[in-house]
Amino acid sequence: GLEDYAQARPKKLSGGLLRRLNIACGIAHKPELVFFDEPTVAVDPQSRASILENIQAMNAAGSTVVYTSHYMEEVEDICTRIMIMDKGRTLACGTNEELKAIVAAGEKIVIEAQVPEAAVMAIGKLPHVTRVSYDEGKLEVACSNGEHNVADVLAELARARIAPGRIWAEPPTLNDVFLEITGRELRD
Repeated sequence: GLEDYAQARPKKLSGGLLRRLNIACGIAHKPELVFFDEPTVAVDPQSRASILENIQAMNAAGSTVVYTSHYMEEVEDICTRIMIMDKGRTLACGTNEELKAIVAAGEKIVIEAQVPEAAVMAIGKLPHVTRVSYDEGKLEVACSNGEHNVADVLAELARARIAPGRIWAEPPTLNDVFLEITGRELRD
């Protein structure tokens, strides 16, 4: 996507264009093995999408790609095997699904409703529920992986004759896994 800038000097290019030029120089010879170290840092969303698409296309064409990033959503989207490292040590390695399965990071269910304390406590006793909180009309339920988590929570609300408003469930993300494995405290 750099054709329109063929006559431009690199010093005149924006950060995103310069990043794309840097990547293009590194892959012009179609290498069999490519290392990308945080290739999307400080680029605009369009450049980011283009970079990620091209990395996936390279991989599909046969290049082995080693991709390092702190952006877990990128890793989750483009990597087939993932290694989580901390301070130079490997803490976990596997597919996206395998990594999600080794930690307690399950789905999060959020329900807008007026929920009395007794119902909150009852939901907290359900199988697979690891944490429940209620604040200002929003019930948040963290669950370990289970097949009927949403149905179980809704059934408990129905038993308490509570009509829910908006309901949504979020599956665990690789970011949840990373934080659980490496810890949540701030670092230098």
